[in-house]
Parts: sequence; C-alpha cells; structure tokens
Amino acid sequence: MSPLEQAIILWIHLISAAIWVGGSIFIGIVFSPLLKTMFGSIEERLQFMIKVGKRFNKIAIPSLIILIGTGLYNSHVLLSKPDLLMATSYGNFLIIKIILVIALIITYVIHVRVIRKDVEDKIMSKQMSPLQIQKLRKKIIILGEITVVLSVAILFFASLLDVGV
Repeated sequence: MSPLEQAIILWIHLISAAIWVGGSIFIGIVFSPLLKTMFGSIEERLQFMIKVGKRFNKIAIPSLIILIGTGLYNSHVLLSKPDLLMATSYGNFLIIKIILVIALIITYVIHVRVIRKDVEDKIMSKQMSPLQIQKLRKKIIILGEITVVLSVAILFFASLLDVGV
C-alpha cells in the first residue's frame, strides 16, 4: 500500500475517533451538566438526553464501526503473526487496546440495551416512577462514564502504538 493510501486510512480512522470520543466527552462533560440548567425535573432531562443520544448514535455507531474496521486493517500484519503479538511491547499494547475496544463495545451495547424501545416509550409517556427514573439515570451515567474512560484509554494506547513503544 502506498504512503498516500496509508495516510487516507489513518485520516479516516482519526476522524472516526474524533467523532466517537469527542462526541462522548462532549455529551458527558458539557451537555449533560448543562441539562440541569435547562430542565427542572430529572424526567425532562432524561427525555431530552434520549433524543440527543438517538441523534448522536446516527453518526457515533457508523464512526465506531469505521474505527474498528480501520483499526483492524492497520494492524492486520501484526494480527496475522501471533508470535509477534506476545514477543513485542507493540504487540502487547495492541492486545491491551483490542481488549479495551471489546470492553467498550460490550459497555456500549449494555448502554443501548438499558434504554431499549419499551423503556424509552415509558419515559416519554411519563409512565415511570421517580425511583425508576433515578435508578435508570444512575445506570446511564455509570455506563456513559465507563464508555468515556475506555475511549480515552484506547486513545492513549493508540498513541503508544503510533510512536512505536
């Protein structure tokens, strides 16, 4: 593959990472706290957050899929040689990064599953008790925080791989 083709694949990988990680950090650190000033009740905040989350998922999910695909493509040479994975620090960091990506996918699937369609409908039609809303909100926050931490950790390992540590 030519250097230009490699650069384009890396560029696509970085844009996808910027969308996924940047969007996740923005939602968690900027947008979510801002909702407290916009809405009085937790139920209203949750309703609005679900709408924003659904909208974000329209670009976040494709970005995550592209990230995984370009990441696998970028590491296919090393992945095809398992002995190098265990014998080099680069391979070890790649294994850690892959494990973190798997953990991220599992966390994200659980996060999406927690706000499944029937739960969303109950929230939107105000059929959940305040206690149920509070429990759901806590789960969503914890899963969101885990997603952000895993995403940032994956970026750190990507930087280690990039410098060839």
